Amino acid sequence: MLTQYRTVKAFGSAEIVIKKSRFIGFAKPVVSEEEAIQFIEGIKKEHWSATHNCSAYMIGERDEIQKASDDGEPSGTAGKPILEVIKNQGLKNVAVVVTRYFGGIMLGAGGLIRAYTDGAVVGLAAAEQVYKVLHREVLVEIDYTWLGKVENELRGRAMLMGDTSFADKVTLCCLPVVTEADRFIAWMTDLTQGQGVILSGEDRYVEHAELPA
Repeated sequence: MLTQYRTVKAFGSAEIVIKKSRFIGFAKPVVSEEEAIQFIEGIKKEHWSATHNCSAYMIGERDEIQKASDDGEPSGTAGKPILEVIKNQGLKNVAVVVTRYFGGIMLGAGGLIRAYTDGAVVGLAAAEQVYKVLHREVLVEIDYTWLGKVENELRGRAMLMGDTSFADKVTLCCLPVVTEADRFIAWMTDLTQGQGVILSGEDRYVEHAELPA
């Protein structure tokens, strides 16, 4: 799994007008080709009266799936520019549709490329770009006498936390960045003087507006 990647937070859309043609950019995070196709078909159904619904998507850790559609525009003037925006912004697991309502003025090949590029840019901006960072779940079971000290130290480190469970002992769910997990476990072992029970759990992606320091 990638330790981190950049994508979009949620569905977003924005509109621009170029020489009386309306270009509406739509973007959404997707994790499979089926999800991307479903999203594109949904936009096409909603905007069935549009002149064109051009699209592109890129999916996979190594960008294994890359598709683009000109949807009737001259070859290479719509789908490819949209895909290039996704690539240039360093995004993964994203689908983009740029819908055009023709305004009566021809744009030419260069104008179309610029228009679909701009449509993709505003759509992606509306979807709000975020980072997905891989974290590891580390469960720390301690006696109640350790709770205050451990919580203090975790706050000092601004450690991302999951749920805390209270039973005969306290179990804290800590979420260090996966690349720091081994160091975190060693630090926690020292902090609790070996009296804590520390279990390494699953890895999972957590959304961040910026990369953790």
